[in-house]
Amino acid sequence: MSIAAAGIDERVAAAPAPLVRPKAHGETLIRAVFVTYVAILVVVPIAALMWEGLSGGPSVIWTAIRAPVAVHALMLSLGTSAIAGVLNGVFGTMIAWVLVRYEVPGKRLISALVDLPFAIPTLVAGILLVALYGPQTWVGRTLGAAGISVAYARPGIVLALLFVTLPFVVRAVEPVLLELDAAEEEAAMMLGAGPLRTLVSIVLPPLVPAIAAGSLQVFSRSIAEFGSIAAVSGNIPFRTLTAPVQILGDVEGGDPSSAAALSLVLLAVALVLQPLAIALSRATGARRE
Repeated sequence: MSIAAAGIDERVAAAPAPLVRPKAHGETLIRAVFVTYVAILVVVPIAALMWEGLSGGPSVIWTAIRAPVAVHALMLSLGTSAIAGVLNGVFGTMIAWVLVRYEVPGKRLISALVDLPFAIPTLVAGILLVALYGPQTWVGRTLGAAGISVAYARPGIVLALLFVTLPFVVRAVEPVLLELDAAEEEAAMMLGAGPLRTLVSIVLPPLVPAIAAGSLQVFSRSIAEFGSIAAVSGNIPFRTLTAPVQILGDVEGGDPSSAAALSLVLLAVALVLQPLAIALSRATGARRE
């Protein structure tokens, strides 16, 4: 055996054995506490809702959701939520673009204002809109003279949804914009592509999944919005009564079966859309395990 080989064997023999970390004794307890906590907060309430809604059979659910007032409330919630998703998808992307690509005065303040809807109760948001657009205010009277009703009408519902869901698209698009390589845009423009073609061909394709994810979150959140809409819509049946407010009315009216049936519809929509939004977010790299 050569001297070099002998030296290598001695170093290998002298090397300490890798440490094997013993399994923490409290790991099982921590997992049990975590699972119990999530079960109490999420699983048990959903199971109770499904039990209440399905206890009477499919006929009871069908009877409850095909009632004219319930159908109108569901259609109103779905329609206004779709409008909010599209509008916040467009304008939320524009806000994210400005915050990432431009240095504007008060940039930090604007970024903080974007997150403001997460910090204040949604009922307060509705009261703010009534205080601005109510029929007794100067703005409300001016718009009313022009034949435009905001408070206690559908435009007020859309405005409330836009306000409470503003951060979703902005915060979904920002990380993707930060990761885009500006050199690709410069190369496209040097090769003769105009600003519009560069935007459509280079910038938008990687942003589309993030915009779609944020818009789906807006839609999913909007169909369940209660506080702001209860204050600004007036809750007029067949005009401004949305599904969440209708659910509360059924509970207060002593009809928990109808309330549970409508709740199951909203829950089903959320259970379909939320995993899709999460998958799109992970595809953009905005969310990682």
